[in-house]
Amino acid sequence: VIINVGGIKYKVPWTTLENCPLTRLGKLKSCNNYDEIMNICDDYDVSCNEFFFDRNPSAFRTIMTFLTAGKLRLLREMCALSFQEELVYWGIEEDHLEWCCKKRLRQKEEEAAEARLYEGEMVFSETTQCAFQDNSRLSLCMRKLRDMVENPHSGIPGKIFACISVSFVAITAVSLCISTMPDVREEEDRGECSQKCYDIFVLETVCVAWFSFEFLLRSIQAENKCAFLKTPLNIIDILAILPFYISLIVDMVSTKNSSKPSGGAGNKYLERVGLVLRFLRALRILYVMRLARHSLGLQTLGLTVRRCTREFGLLLLFLCVAMALFSPLVYLAESELGAKQEFTSVPTSYWWAVISMTTVGYGDMVPRSIPGQVVALSSILSGILLMAFPVTSIFHTFSRSYSELKEQQQRAASRQMR
Repeated sequence: VIINVGGIKYKVPWTTLENCPLTRLGKLKSCNNYDEIMNICDDYDVSCNEFFFDRNPSAFRTIMTFLTAGKLRLLREMCALSFQEELVYWGIEEDHLEWCCKKRLRQKEEEAAEARLYEGEMVFSETTQCAFQDNSRLSLCMRKLRDMVENPHSGIPGKIFACISVSFVAITAVSLCISTMPDVREEEDRGECSQKCYDIFVLETVCVAWFSFEFLLRSIQAENKCAFLKTPLNIIDILAILPFYISLIVDMVSTKNSSKPSGGAGNKYLERVGLVLRFLRALRILYVMRLARHSLGLQTLGLTVRRCTREFGLLLLFLCVAMALFSPLVYLAESELGAKQEFTSVPTSYWWAVISMTTVGYGDMVPRSIPGQVVALSSILSGILLMAFPVTSIFHTFSRSYSELKEQQQRAASRQMR
């Protein structure tokens, strides 16, 4: 039989096609008339018994290699997803691919799925904007508000809004650091409030007022309020803003209770209230996560963590196995031969194994004997090797994610300009 694919002819014996009866080529022999043949191929020359297929000739060359030699591999110069479409057309299952090629195909499928998800989000954003496409004054204000709070690249108002938001995040981080200074903590413990403490409170109030105003603007321009509240960054905003208002309410309640005479139970209550207030104030550090709205690097980090869950799991598995191996060894070496017993039990040796495997080395627990030092050397060297194995894959994923997000932002900017 003569098979013409994209202008390249192949002379194939029928016995070769009989080995794969479920493929498109294997069905040619069972055809009894011209109509059945035309349902399988694009054209047919009766005089030469030649079947014509308007498909990719390079991909078909690989498929012919599979039919004759039983090896199916992806072409380096061809898109993996296009080759997958060729396999579907010719009726060849993907399970016949070599494991390395199958891994490459799965990776491309994941990237294409994430790209479709991002494009769907962009289309959804554009369709929600279409709700304000009429020429009324309200719709014009909503479009300008959406561009200002959601798209810093839309113009001067969006850039100014983003700069102000980032500035307030930086101010909040600095004020949080200053509020933990010893003199401020001593005044807080004594129940006093100096000028410095008052200034920090005013600065924090202004920052929270801005964040609340920004969250209100974002919620106003959102078409679907439920979807808006389910967004991860908006959830972080709520978790960062609410502690301030909760701490104000708790502080007011504690002030009223402290004004009343009380005994030991009242003192315990005040201690618990003070612990709650310190915990709520510590949650202000969540404001730093707001930088992910304007930082491509933080967005890349989040995407990398989401894509590399398997690699992070392997990293944790390697660490746990090595920790379970070296902790009993160093305990036995030090408890039997050590000059100074710092390793009192195997559970306490776990901490030493963790800081040794990660090459941190605090020095709070150090093996003194020669066998213990040999175990420590083995732990450090194995930690360097085991940590390096998944890190290479994580680095490549981070680089690929950064390139993809940068290209998506460029496409979004060009779409916005059009």
